[in-house]
Amino acid sequence: MGWDKMKKLAKFGLASIALLPSLAMAAAPAVADKADNAFMMICTALVLFMTIPGIALFYGGLIRGKNVLSMLTQVAMTFAMVCVVWMVYGYSLAFSEGNAFFGSFDWAMLKGIAPTTLMGSFYQYIHVAFQASFACITVGLIVGAIAERIRFAAVLIFVLIWLTFAYLPIAHMVWAGGFLAQDGALDFAGGTVVHINAAVAGLVGAYLLGKRAGFGKEAFKPHNLPMVFTGTAILYFGWFGFNAGSAGTANEIAGLAFLNTVVATAGAMLTWTFGEWALRGKPSLLGVSSGAIAGLVAITPACGYVGVGGALIIGLVGGLAGLWGVTTLKKWLRVDDPCDVFGVHGVCGIVGCILTGVFASSSLGGVGYAEGVTMGHQVWVQLESVALTVVWTAVVAFIGFKVADMIVGLRVPEEQEREGLDVNSHGENAYNQ
Repeated sequence: MGWDKMKKLAKFGLASIALLPSLAMAAAPAVADKADNAFMMICTALVLFMTIPGIALFYGGLIRGKNVLSMLTQVAMTFAMVCVVWMVYGYSLAFSEGNAFFGSFDWAMLKGIAPTTLMGSFYQYIHVAFQASFACITVGLIVGAIAERIRFAAVLIFVLIWLTFAYLPIAHMVWAGGFLAQDGALDFAGGTVVHINAAVAGLVGAYLLGKRAGFGKEAFKPHNLPMVFTGTAILYFGWFGFNAGSAGTANEIAGLAFLNTVVATAGAMLTWTFGEWALRGKPSLLGVSSGAIAGLVAITPACGYVGVGGALIIGLVGGLAGLWGVTTLKKWLRVDDPCDVFGVHGVCGIVGCILTGVFASSSLGGVGYAEGVTMGHQVWVQLESVALTVVWTAVVAFIGFKVADMIVGLRVPEEQEREGLDVNSHGENAYNQ
């Protein structure tokens, strides 16, 4: 081998060695962002905190003292059931690749997902838990509409059916590239998937169960308003995980969602309270608490899409809409919804979804629409998403309650209802008699 050739080979070898670090970097797998992992785990814990104890205390305080333990038990047990179903097949059907309405069983029992598997910049296991927390609180919301007269076994049967055939497909349609996502529907953190979905299911259940014994003839007042306020405070605190966490990363959109949640909630608390003050002559703690929930619900679908000014308007409108929902609309519907699930979550969820289509406009301070999309088109898509969710969940809920009725019976006997579900369904009393 000649000297010149040896020099050329040596230069090639040195050059190759110099390229090794860059080649290694190019071939290296993606690395999880520790900050995003921490952020998403905190947000997940906050959303879990919203259900137990948030929803449990909020609803528990709203109903009568003889049924408070039944409410806490229903929320806790449906929470556990949803978590188990979620790991077995729920997450897979909601978020794996499939058709326009359902995913597949590719991730059943979380097969194919390793501890190192990434979902964006954080581990997919965290995504599994984060989305499980959304499913849990959605089911928890429903039980407030059917409280104080439903059989415990019927609740569990209904939840299994409704979760499988209503929550999972709607979550897939909205958040996993399904039908509504392809249509361009905007739902940042659960206006359709969580609030409208749960509220309509609860409304169907309330109609099928009928009114509580003595409803309209006896005073049915919340038995513990401090408990209601405590539940409200927990829900408000946890809602930051709900909304900001839906950004999927600790970025500027998470910050926008966080601030919008603060602003909209404050606006709704003011309009609900002042509206109640004008209608009834006195502002109430229940009104303040309900206004907070109304604002949180209304901003949920919009929080990562609208500007702060848009969030304020959505909150102001949401407060008045919720007040109308639990007063005027409830009378029109002639339904016994003990915790006003439809009046607040249904009405404010619908208002929030529609106004998302308006205030997402960049001209109004929002992040803007997809290319070529106008405000009119986006609002129409939002209306379509609301209508599809209402019809889908109503049909599934009707079937779910009817199946439960055929298997175990839907409603407890009247004498048990009058004595209270705590002692008859669970053999316990919340308070010393």
